[in-house]
Amino acid sequence: QVPLVESGGGLVQPGGSLRLSCAASGFTLSTYAVGWFRQAPGQEREAISCITQNGGSTWTAGSVKGRFIISRDNGQNTVFLQMNILKPEDTAQYYCATGTCGFGIRTGSDDHWGQGTQVTVSS
Repeated sequence: QVPLVESGGGLVQPGGSLRLSCAASGFTLSTYAVGWFRQAPGQEREAISCITQNGGSTWTAGSVKGRFIISRDNGQNTVFLQMNILKPEDTAQYYCATGTCGFGIRTGSDDHWGQGTQVTVSS
């Protein structure tokens, strides 16, 4: 059993949208800031967005700013990533993890990770 479970990935055409979910399993997500990451084959893992515990502050990478929106519903124990105007360059495995939001995302050995969900943008 994994502590975080991502869902919502799939195949979408360029310009389309997907909504990813990150659901906590076995702990209360509201006590953690949560970040989204992505990694394409042969590429380094990239931090793309982060949201604080109560959702009062967010950070978004320049590569997705204006297209991706992070949010959370602590009543559902879930963090979301709304992805709009998707491009082929967005194709990657997307992960969520607990951590610390700043100019990027900081994670440590005690933080929780999901196993990822695949997003493929292709015509």
